[in-house]
Amino acid sequence: MAYSVQFGDLWPSICVSLLSEQKYGALVNNFAAWDHVSAKLEQLSAKDFVNEAISHWELQSEGGQSAAPSPASWACSPNLRCFTFDRGDISRFPPARPGSLGVMEYYLMDAASLLPVLAPGLQPGDIVLDLCAAPGGKTLALLQTGCCRNLAANDLSPSRIARLQKILHSYVPEEIRDGNQVRVTSWDGRKWGELEGDTYDRVLVDVPCTTDRHSLHEEENNIFKRSRKKERQILPVLQVQLLAAGLRATKPGGHVVYSTCSLSHLQNEYVVQGAIELLANQYSIQVQVEDLTHFRRVFMDTFCFFSSCQVGELVIPNLMANFGPMYFCKMRRLT
Repeated sequence: MAYSVQFGDLWPSICVSLLSEQKYGALVNNFAAWDHVSAKLEQLSAKDFVNEAISHWELQSEGGQSAAPSPASWACSPNLRCFTFDRGDISRFPPARPGSLGVMEYYLMDAASLLPVLAPGLQPGDIVLDLCAAPGGKTLALLQTGCCRNLAANDLSPSRIARLQKILHSYVPEEIRDGNQVRVTSWDGRKWGELEGDTYDRVLVDVPCTTDRHSLHEEENNIFKRSRKKERQILPVLQVQLLAAGLRATKPGGHVVYSTCSLSHLQNEYVVQGAIELLANQYSIQVQVEDLTHFRRVFMDTFCFFSSCQVGELVIPNLMANFGPMYFCKMRRLT
């Protein structure tokens, strides 16, 4: 009922897509023989949607067909390779296997989940925080950029941290995993502003949410159960607290990306606006929302975007491109 009001005529299409089989992307593991892996995925008729979109955008810009800025100016995180099948192609990728270098060759994920990792525009030498890191797909993607001088991966849940550790063990070489480049913690993310304020160049805040697609298919521990109504209602409060902590942990001038896999504007735009107001009123910290319109245009051939977000961008499920939902909003801390 709530979503039919929020999305109007789009809701029946979104609902059918949510109930249909999800589409996946294959994130190439750069710690494996990535060129060999990419060639194998190309033989399946899959395409690297990231580099294809950026190359297409650069050609358009050079040809004067677009007045939009070049990718350099909206700073897409580098070195990410993720293969998807074309719109309408419901082929599946085979399960990933260990390669010749002893790590898994690619990671299967909702390709829309890569957008919050592309959006912060990581630069070499960045100090990065993934505040709600488990189960680990986005943490793995952050490491694939090759930009993280230090990466703090945090999650409050010990069982989810165990899943994150398993992914790191399967995909990341031991010298990186066990060196000082990656730090895995299980702290309360809401306290990060006090623990490590003004520390990070880039912060990803991928908060706990109603996980709409998963909730439609999974009865166990479903957040839409009547017994969890109160927890669901106060979820936006937790999300505001986590985003505020992530912003406080960022250096002035640094960037934060907030993301959910929910369609709800109460968990998306309203949380962003609430956290920005909280920081201004309680801490005199000014935060600016970054415009991602050009980002949306670059990737609109792969994903279906909702056109009416007040702030940020929302990938909505569509039968021809059944990724998402994935909301993400990029912010810059000014003071």
